This record gives sequence, structure tokens and C-alpha cells, in this order.
Amino acid sequence: MRRGIAASALVASLALAATACGGGSSDSGKSGGPVTITWWDTSNATNEAPTYRALVQQFEAQNKNIKVKYVNVPFDQAQNKFDTAAGSKGAPDILRSEVGWTPAFAKKGYFLPLDGTAALSEQSSFEPNLIKQAQYEGKTYGVPLVTDTLALVYNKALFKKAGITEAPKTWDELKSDAAKVKDKTGADGYWGSTQAYYGQPFLYGEGTDTVDAAAKKITVDSAAAKKAYGTWLSLFSGKGLHKADTTADAYAHISDAFVNGKVAAILQGPWEITNFYKGSAFKDKSNLGIAVVPAGSTGKAGAPTGGHNLAVYAGSDKAHQDAALTFVKFMTSAKSQETIALKNSTLPTRTDAYSAQVKADPGIAGYQGVLSASQPRPALPEYSSLWTPLDQELPKIADGKESLDQGLSNAQLAIAKLVPDFSK
Repeated sequence: MRRGIAASALVASLALAATACGGGSSDSGKSGGPVTITWWDTSNATNEAPTYRALVQQFEAQNKNIKVKYVNVPFDQAQNKFDTAAGSKGAPDILRSEVGWTPAFAKKGYFLPLDGTAALSEQSSFEPNLIKQAQYEGKTYGVPLVTDTLALVYNKALFKKAGITEAPKTWDELKSDAAKVKDKTGADGYWGSTQAYYGQPFLYGEGTDTVDAAAKKITVDSAAAKKAYGTWLSLFSGKGLHKADTTADAYAHISDAFVNGKVAAILQGPWEITNFYKGSAFKDKSNLGIAVVPAGSTGKAGAPTGGHNLAVYAGSDKAHQDAALTFVKFMTSAKSQETIALKNSTLPTRTDAYSAQVKADPGIAGYQGVLSASQPRPALPEYSSLWTPLDQELPKIADGKESLDQGLSNAQLAIAKLVPDFSK
């Protein structure tokens, strides 16, 4: 899963830091040679990384005085690895930081403020909400590289065969459509996830969240949250609704079923567009339907705004920081973002990168259309960590191993330890 925060072994973290650190490198340019900076890229090693590697080569060709040591770090290990490396003054010069990590590392002093630097010289070209999401206490600590959100993705052919003419706008409509798909096609209509990130739209649909950051209150066990997760739980049983998969390979199982036409709809983000097109169901790219996630009982519909920023390590020396800022500007330029979008089918973060060629990809165009319904995360350093207790409790609830009330109560207690100054 692209949104997890997984624990990693300390020895592995230290080993990676030792081999990939940039701030403590000896090649600082004092000998007159090029400066070597290290970039930890957290993109998918198979589908996305080749594009970034190619851009690194372009950058080096244009900047003979800078070399880039590219390191692809698994996304679910990167946060803990960087935290360990930065704490020991051995972090890479640049990190592809998930938006939720940015305030946490900024609070610790690990990221360099970028306001007024070359990296942010074209700030007005970026979507304002994405810049805001890269800020902490009034300063900007990352330049948005790619953005994303969740959408209801669906198989148009299966929907048509079932007599469904448009995507469901509410969860009740989704249940009804799932039954129709099962009756008419034999395929399941919907398969939900037990991972916390995919549960966020249900909370937003009831006008709530795991916490109320402004009021400094934990709300995961509130009446609204219980209603939200009650709806989430109800989508694992019924005609055309696939039962919950709580195995370690659930993400892959759900994705494979969707791309091969065994399930008509799932919640998913644009990072999977390239994989969608590899499946038998979407050889014809136009068969991919993309819609705003269904609304809750309040009539609200939305999903979390995600994505990645490029951040510069505050512990690097000036030569490395200057080189890193030059690299960040190159990687987040309109031309580079257009290249990334065309190769990886990811969403640019600046308006001038949405060229006609980029928008010709139905996946990108579809996700661009649902971005307006996405909800930025609060600038709370601990926010992304709040999903970890839910990642532990939601599978138990879906499996029937504990009640909804008990699971949310357990999550509340665990979250209280992460934000001890918040009231319950």
C-alpha cells in the first residue's frame, strides 16, 4: 500500500543511512570537482522509478558540477529510515516526502525552509492548496512533486451490462449497484479495503475525522465516526459486496481482481493508473471510469489529498543544500512534471504541466476532475501516524474479531498516546 507507515528494523535503517547519506559526504566540491547529492526516491521501483532515473540523467547532463546518487527506498520503510538517518546526522540531501511526513520532519528541524530559495522561485505556478499542505507554522518545507486523492474507479463495461448509466453518488446507491452487477454479470460489484487511509472518505462523508486538530480533540470514537465506520463495515456483506480481506496481500488481491474484471468498482488512487492499464479489463483505457467517492449521510463526499513533496535536509552543508535546491527546481519544473505525468500517469502539482498531451490520458483527466473534492490534511505533525492504530483495529472489526465500538475505543486510546494534549 502506498499510504502505510511501517516499522523497519533499526539495523536496516542505519545500514541504508550509512550507504546513502549525502550531508556528510566528503565530495563537497572543495577539491574543485562536482558536488554529489543523495536523493531518496520513494516511488514504485517498477512503474515509476525508471522515469525519475532518466530525469536524473538529464539533470546531470545540464549541471556538470552536480552528481546525483539515486536511491530507491521502499515507501513503507522510508519514513522510519529517514527519521533514524536524520537523527544521526546522516540523512540524504533530498527526500521524496509523503505530504503527511512534511510537518512531522519540519517540527523536528530535519527539513530546510524553502521560502525565498531557488526551489520555490515559481511558487505561483503550483496549486495553492498543495503549497499550503507543504507548510508548517508559516514556513514552506517542500515543493509539491505529484499529488493524488482517492476516487471510486469502476469498470464501465460491467456497469453498462448491469444497466447502470452513471457512477453511484451515495454508499446506498453503491450497494444497490453492486447487487445489479452481481445479478447481470456474475462479477462482484465492489470490494472495500480494511486499511485506514481508505476509510477516510467515510469519515469525511459524516463531517468528521480521526481528530479535530483545531479543537485539539480526538473524534475517532464519536457518534459521527461510528456512523461512518458502520457504513464502511456494511460494505463487506451483501449481494455483490466482496467480503473483507485482512491478509497481508489484500491490497494486491483487490487490485488484481479489479484490473482483470472480477470486481466492478474499488476505491483507489492515481498511483495505480499504470497498473490499471496492464489489466485485461482496461486494455481499452476508455473503459476506466473515475468518479468522486460516494457521499455519506451528510451529503458530503471527499477523500484525503495525498502526494509527495521534495524536501531538502537541513543537516547538509551549504554546498550540498545549494545543489539540492537546484535539483528540486529541475524536478518540479513544468517540463519535468509533464514528463513524469506522461510516463507514470501521475498527477502534476502545477497548472502549467497539464498540457493537452497530459490531459489526453483518461486516467489523469479523470483524477484531475475529482481533485476538487479532495480534503487537505491538517498541518498536524502526528496526523499520518493516527492511521496506524486504525490499521490495527479495522481488520479485526471487519473480521468480526471485535465489535465496532470496542475497536474504535481501542483506537482512541492508542491515538491519545500519540497526541497526549488532545482531549477525548
